Amino acid sequence: MPERFDVHDHRHALKLHRDTGQTQLWENRKELDCPACEDPFADLLISEKRQNSFNAPESRFCVVREEGRILVFTH
Repeated sequence: MPERFDVHDHRHALKLHRDTGQTQLWENRKELDCPACEDPFADLLISEKRQNSFNAPESRFCVVREEGRILVFTH
């Protein structure tokens, strides 16, 4: 099983914009690579909710599913 993406390991490069307890929105300030495509990502949405609804992003996005949460990386 692939490693879980740990925001605390990358905290130096990320800025938290919103945390509702079940969802978090992070900005990538140091061009960390997306674990899905290995290109730098712009923002990261982490959701522990079972059901989610998103507005269409303005650019490409990648989704990573981990146990108990999904990660959406926008580019």
